[in-house]
Amino acid sequence: MPLALINIARKALISAAVALSGCASVRLIDTQVNSFAPQPIAAGASYQFERLPSQAANPASQDKLEALAQQALAKVGLVHQDSAQLRVQVTAMQRQETISTDGGMHVGVGLGWVFGHGSLGFGHGGALFPGLDSQTNYWRQVGLVMRDAAGTVVFESHASNDGVWSDSDAVLAAMMDAALVGFPTPPSGMRRVNIEIPR
Repeated sequence: MPLALINIARKALISAAVALSGCASVRLIDTQVNSFAPQPIAAGASYQFERLPSQAANPASQDKLEALAQQALAKVGLVHQDSAQLRVQVTAMQRQETISTDGGMHVGVGLGWVFGHGSLGFGHGGALFPGLDSQTNYWRQVGLVMRDAAGTVVFESHASNDGVWSDSDAVLAAMMDAALVGFPTPPSGMRRVNIEIPR
């Protein structure tokens, strides 16, 4: 092979390696978002979290979820304050399933929860060497509902994601950000919001 072609091939390989290393530093959380803003919310408004009885029964999980929500709400200018009139309720659900990659039968165990709730289901038996021919997939949804002092809903947003990432905290945080894109006057209707996070 001529030296010029070898140098071109070498440069192409180096460029591809650089491009791949850049892509490997972040991942894309593609989220389906549907938001509603029936009432205006003042910029810099303060809020407090509100819990359902089922959420209050599992305070550790809800504390963790609300900490993620608090970070996202701060990014849109809202301030957490226990005595605030604006009340925010945050929820999250997750399901996981292990899917056969050989084109055959679905396999494995499915788990799901709403923070404060739990459920468990079992699938069909798998291959002789489980895990070598299967992939775990995660479906998640987060919801944010804001009410004024009279209990009227002034903002509602839901975001869902379906993917292979198992680190729930990082993915849920990105989904919270996605749910608040455009706040306090988000576009109407279902839309796709992409959030990049580190790998």
